[in-house]
Amino acid sequence: MNEFFSTYGSLIVSMVLGSLLGLSLYLPLMTGQLSLASPGFYALGGYIAAILSTKVFTSNSELFPIPLLLLEMLIAGIISGLLGVVVGVPALRLRGIYLAIATIAFVEVLRVISLNLEITGGAVGIFGIPQPFQTSIEYLWIALPLLIISMLVLYRLERIRVGRAFIAIREDELAAGAMGINPTYHKVLAFTLGAILAGIVGAISAHFLNTWNARQGTFDASIIYLTFVLIGGSRTFLGSVLGGMVFTALPEILRNLAETTGFPDWLAHFLRDGRLIIFGLLIVIGTIFFPQGLVTPDIFKKLRRIKQ
Repeated sequence: MNEFFSTYGSLIVSMVLGSLLGLSLYLPLMTGQLSLASPGFYALGGYIAAILSTKVFTSNSELFPIPLLLLEMLIAGIISGLLGVVVGVPALRLRGIYLAIATIAFVEVLRVISLNLEITGGAVGIFGIPQPFQTSIEYLWIALPLLIISMLVLYRLERIRVGRAFIAIREDELAAGAMGINPTYHKVLAFTLGAILAGIVGAISAHFLNTWNARQGTFDASIIYLTFVLIGGSRTFLGSVLGGMVFTALPEILRNLAETTGFPDWLAHFLRDGRLIIFGLLIVIGTIFFPQGLVTPDIFKKLRRIKQ
């Protein structure tokens, strides 16, 4: 068992973090808003944790104190949430592809700013971020409870008034407005909650990866997170969790497949490095044959019928 965790510990933690990032994108989708801003808030949270842990929260102990990590997560969540409100109020007046373009532009603006600031390390980034744990698998003590709490919150959210307002706006914004629901308020709220979650995940990931740079928040990352939700399932949070885990593990599976089988060089190279192409194909194929994703709200009813 120790050998298994030492070999696959990093991948397991990455799968949990991928699920959390999927949930951060799922939240604005609950109101029907195709926002691709999560990588920007994720990168922001990582930079906040990297700067605080290397320049502010200096410690003489061998391991970075867990309370300071939790404080970094709190600060990253608050700053990401405030920025989410500032960006969300004007951006969420747009819809569909125009909103997607606006949020992609936001991600690129943050990336360019981080490339040109001295405090972020420029293009090189920030290295030597202190570790709160001795092994990678121990990050589950932080990441897994956060995932469970996020799932419980979303499970409850889908069943209370605010969550039902989110869903009503997604289904028909005009009808929701006619029923007394404030679409702007609820869309900004969902966008902000997603920003907070992405910022917190970024703070954890900065320590987990031990280094942080502008490559963490790019358009490529937006496509990957979008794959998590669209293929996993955009109508229930379980789809984002499953999609985040499966598609985080998929590149590693393809890499091992390319290295252990006798594929031609071009095919092995494609499986090893063509992640974005594969994800793009999955989005196209998945939206045609599984428009609601692999996991739908009535999946448990379908499973019961199969058993019967």
